[in-house]
Amino acid sequence: MMELMTAPETTPSATTTRLARTVAITSGKGGVGKTFFSANLAAALSRQGMKVLVLDADLGLANLDVVLNLYPKITLHDVFTGKAELEEAILPAPGGFHVLLAGSGLVEYSRLTPEVRDQLMRIFEAVKPRFDVVLIDTGAGISDVVLYAVSMAHEVIVVATPEPTSMTDAYATIKVLSAQQGREQLHLVVNQVTRSGDGRTICNQLQQVVERFVQGPNGTSPKLSFLGDIPLDSSVREAVQKRQLLLELHPGSAAAQGVVQVATRLQARG
Repeated sequence: MMELMTAPETTPSATTTRLARTVAITSGKGGVGKTFFSANLAAALSRQGMKVLVLDADLGLANLDVVLNLYPKITLHDVFTGKAELEEAILPAPGGFHVLLAGSGLVEYSRLTPEVRDQLMRIFEAVKPRFDVVLIDTGAGISDVVLYAVSMAHEVIVVATPEPTSMTDAYATIKVLSAQQGREQLHLVVNQVTRSGDGRTICNQLQQVVERFVQGPNGTSPKLSFLGDIPLDSSVREAVQKRQLLLELHPGSAAAQGVVQVATRLQARG
């Protein structure tokens, strides 16, 4: 394993052995605002005093750099190929957290080769002692790369919207994670809700379907922990277009407050 240079902002004291809380953020389909949510959740957790790293595990189709308006000279691809040290790829981001960005358009990362698997795990294990929270922003769907990225985390947040296609794909994701990884509990965040309370209703409906049709290796159905819903908000579109964090551009907006509430609930359930 490569040696890491010391970084005062992110390195705990020599006596600290506690590893980061690891949370994968995933979705059954694209277009639900997963990466935008991941970035703003990181900012919210950072404001609550956490040292946070977002690991962009959407290998080959990464867009976290776009959301944060970053132009990285060094990415995970450079670390994988030995062209750069891991320390060089860990970048400060707006919002007070750090990021490890993946490259875009890299066909070699579209499937999970043994080399990609080993490199990703090596890097993941190297950063865990240095942060309080590591958020893994996965790709969408249930490809082998996505499922492996999810498997590295202790906790999973599934992001969905109220649209029927999103809910169907969220169900499929939950079913696969239960069957292949034995997940007994997953968090759910419902984005782009039009009425307060809709997210909890959707969570309850999804839980009923899961209990009826999904049975994990231990013979029980996974439980969905509702973390919150995020209102449909025009401020989000503006933040996306300006490539800024919603929590910095419009911290008082309904959607920003929704993310803050999710961060608070996530902390409380830790």
